[in-house]
Order: sequence, then C-alpha cells, then structure tokens
Amino acid sequence: MPVNLKGRSFLTLKDFTPDEIRYMLNLAADLKAKKRAGIRGNLLAGKNIVLLFEKTSTRTRCAFEVAAYDEGAHVTFLDSKSSQMGKKETMVDTAKVLGRFFDGIEYRGYDQKVVEGLAANAGVPVWNGLTDVDHPTQALADILTLMENTKKPLNKCKLVFCGDTRNNVAYCLMYICAKLGMHYVGWGPKELAPAADVVEYCREVAKETGAVVEYGEDKALLKGADALYTDIWASMGEEDKIPERVKQLTPYKVTGDVMKATENSDCIFLHCLPSFHDFDTTMAKSQMELGYDIREVTDEVFLSPNSKVFDEAENRMHTIKAVMVATIGNV
Repeated sequence: MPVNLKGRSFLTLKDFTPDEIRYMLNLAADLKAKKRAGIRGNLLAGKNIVLLFEKTSTRTRCAFEVAAYDEGAHVTFLDSKSSQMGKKETMVDTAKVLGRFFDGIEYRGYDQKVVEGLAANAGVPVWNGLTDVDHPTQALADILTLMENTKKPLNKCKLVFCGDTRNNVAYCLMYICAKLGMHYVGWGPKELAPAADVVEYCREVAKETGAVVEYGEDKALLKGADALYTDIWASMGEEDKIPERVKQLTPYKVTGDVMKATENSDCIFLHCLPSFHDFDTTMAKSQMELGYDIREVTDEVFLSPNSKVFDEAENRMHTIKAVMVATIGNV
C-alpha cells in the first residue's frame, strides 16, 4: 500500500504505523545516498520553515537547517529570547501566526503538550525536535544507523538501552522497536524503571508486530545485543540530581566489560550525544572535582571501532530531512 504522509505532524512515533516508519527510514537512506552523490535537491524548494527552540542543541538545530537548505528551503531560527511565545503571547496565538507564515514548524523544548498544542493550532505540520518525554527524530536516526551496521533484518535485532530507562530517548527507542518488531531491553535500576503505561502500550503493539519489550537490572539481559545505547545521566536542568544519579547509574556505565557481556563482537555502541566519556569538558571536570564521575561510557567503548555515534549524529540530518520531505515536500 502506498504511503502518503503529506500534511501530517511528527510528534511521536506512536502516531505512525510500522509501514510509515519504514517508509521514512528508507526515504532517509535514499536522501543520504543522494547527498553523498553530490546531488543538490529541490524537494523543499519554495518552503519556509521555522525552528522554535526553548532548549538548546547543537545537532538538532544544525540537522534541521542543513537538511532544509539541502532541499531548497529557507529557515528561520527563534530561541526563547527571540520569541514571545509564553511571555507576551500564548502558544495558541503563536501557532496561528506562524502557521500563516511558514510551511512547517519544528519545536524543541520541555512539555509535550506544547508541541501538541502547536500542531493542533498551526494548520501546518509540526515536528518534534525533543520534549521531556519523546525524541522521535533521534529514534529514526538510531535505527537507520543500526540498519547500516547489521546484515540482520530489524525484526531479528536486539537493542539494549543502558541507564535511566525512563528518559525521553529510552521511551522513543521503546516505541520504534515495538513498532518494528525488534527486541528492546531497558537495562537499569528499578528506581528508574519505565512508566507502567509506556511499557503496557509497547507490549500491546508488540502483540501485533512480534516485538519483545523487557527491562530490568540483570546483566544477563545484555547477551545477544546488536546495539548498546546510553544517554547522559542528568539532563539539562537536572544538575542537582547528579550525586543521586551517579550512585544509581554507575553500575550501568557502558564499559568494555559491558560490551563483552553481549557476547557479540559486532555489537555497536550508540549515543544521542553530547556524551560524557572523558574529563575534557568543563562540566565533567568540575563534577569530578566534587567527587562525581559522570561518565556514562568509557573511552574504551566511545572511541572504539564499534562506536557509531558520529554516523548516528550525521543520520539525524538525513532522517529529519526525510520527515520534512515526507510531510511538506514537493513530491
């Protein structure tokens, strides 16, 4: 059956069928090949896109901007200092205004209700660049990277998220693995286990797709993994939780021994970045001076041939491009 996503918002992978997700992944791979071949695109020619950023980012902003320019679109960037949304103007009013100026709106911030509200009121597609509970463009990039590094079909692949298994990246990975019939494991402390309703949703999806969704503290869960994934232990705005998180999550740090526990020499390492893997950043250094080692992965893994984190970062651009082309493109 042909897939048509024209005019759709991209707020969470829960809104999309397995076929629609596979369509976006295949489109991303095609657009990546086109860029590698030096072919300048025009699938977004004449389109105007606005990026609303309440939370800063390197990869998300650059990925959206370069992806748009590659296909001929114009981009306007608005951060919290240059937008009146939520200060002098309601989110609803902002959505209605921007929907008359732009063909598509990206939002990166905190509350999922904001991106949902923008989509409900803008009249044009809205794309989720990250909220506190979801990060769907990241999950597409992660799975594209896995596709590039395994000969297995996705429904034979096992992905293990290590650490805080109830953060936004863990959730979006759980959604996409469930939709694609994959084996998903959240390996982390019970105090940071995923919410019951999220697990229930994914297991209901799994009944239709054949996916397996597990979580727990047992290191045996790592066996047979095709990808190990982790994220920083304290997200933006959670710095006060660092002492507690270091205590909880140090046993789940991705080390060489953790990679060996997969018993799969081809297992790749993934990370949404930025990552604390050494003490060369001011934050990692200052926290170490206070007695807290906040590295969620060691250089032994991060700098190894099995680490695909920079391929993964590049793939954010290609999957974001696919989402924009699929929803507002000239196709």
